[in-house]
Amino acid sequence: MTELQHGSVASAANSASPDQDNVARVEQLADARRRIIEQLRTRIVGQDEVIDLLLTALFARGHGLLVGVPGLAKTALITNLARALSLESNRIQFTPDLMPTDITGTDVLEQDKRTGERHFRFVPGPIFTNVLLADEINRTPPKTQAALLQAMEERQVTAGGRTHPLQSPYLVFATQNPIEQEGTYSLPEAQLDRFMLQINVGYPSASDEVEIVRRTTAPQQADPTPILTREEIIDLQDLVRHVPVAPHVLEHAVQLARRTRPGDEHAPEIARRCLAFGAGPRASQALVLGAKARAVLDGRFAAEVEDVEHLAVPVLRHRLVLNFRAEAEGTGTVAIIDAVREGLAG
Repeated sequence: MTELQHGSVASAANSASPDQDNVARVEQLADARRRIIEQLRTRIVGQDEVIDLLLTALFARGHGLLVGVPGLAKTALITNLARALSLESNRIQFTPDLMPTDITGTDVLEQDKRTGERHFRFVPGPIFTNVLLADEINRTPPKTQAALLQAMEERQVTAGGRTHPLQSPYLVFATQNPIEQEGTYSLPEAQLDRFMLQINVGYPSASDEVEIVRRTTAPQQADPTPILTREEIIDLQDLVRHVPVAPHVLEHAVQLARRTRPGDEHAPEIARRCLAFGAGPRASQALVLGAKARAVLDGRFAAEVEDVEHLAVPVLRHRLVLNFRAEAEGTGTVAIIDAVREGLAG
C-alpha cells in the first residue's frame, strides 16, 4: 500500500481495520479506475472530471443527470463507459409522444396454436439493462418520466400486477439540454431527487477542441477494451459500502444538507432568503456514499471531509428549489452551496 493508503486507514479510528482482502480490492478498484480513464481518453477528450463523477455514481450505486449543450459527447461518454465495463446498455430517446410502456414494457396477448388457450406474456422494455441512457429526459411529459421512478429507487419494475427485478448493476444516466425550453418539461422534484449527482458538462478548452475535431474527422477508432466484468463491478460496489466513515465526516455531510433548508437555525442568510425548499435526507446519503466511492477510487479505505466537500455541488445543486426572490436577484444554487460550505468551515 502507498503512504496515503496507510494514513487513510489509520485515520478511521472508530472503525475496524480493513483486512488484507479489502485492501487488495481497494487497490484493484483504483487500478481499474486508471485503466478505464485511459480507455475513455482514446474516445473522449477533456472530460476527466465528468468521467470521475460518473465512476463515483457507478460504484456508489447512484444515478447521474448530465446537463450540457448539444455536441459535448454526453451520449458518447456514457455509451463508451458501458463498453469499458462489459455492461449491457440501452438508449431511450425521450420525445413528447413517448409512453410509459415504451420504457417499462407491456403485456401482450398470445394464443397457443395447439390448444387455442390465450395468455398474457410480459415483453420487457429497454429499461431492462445494466446502463440505461435516458437521452434528453426533459423532452417527455412527467407521466412518462415517472416510469423511471420505481426502477431508479427499487431496481424493479411493476407491470400488469407483477413485479420484475432488474439485473444488477443497474444505473440510469440521463442527459438534459439546459438551453432549449420549447417542447421540454421540467423534471419533478421527486425525479430529480433520485439522481445522486447532477454533472454539468462544460465546453472544452481550445486545445481540447482542436483534438476533438482531429479525432472525429479521422478514421473511426476501435471500441474500448472491457476492464471489469459485471461480477467484479458488483463486488466492488459492495466494497464501497464497507468503507468506514468517521463520525465527524458523517456529521459534516448531514450538516451540509441540513443547512440548505430555509427553516434550519444554522442556514446562512442567503439560503433563508432565496430558497423555497432545501435538500432532503437523500442528499446526506448521497454525500456519504459518494465520499466512500471517491475514496476507494483514489486507492483509500476511508472517506474524508475533503471527499464530501468535493461532491457538495453535484449532489446538492439539483435538490435546491429557488424562490421568486432568487430568480429576481439572479442568485444561483452554486452561490448558496458555497455559502453553506463557508459557514461550516467557519
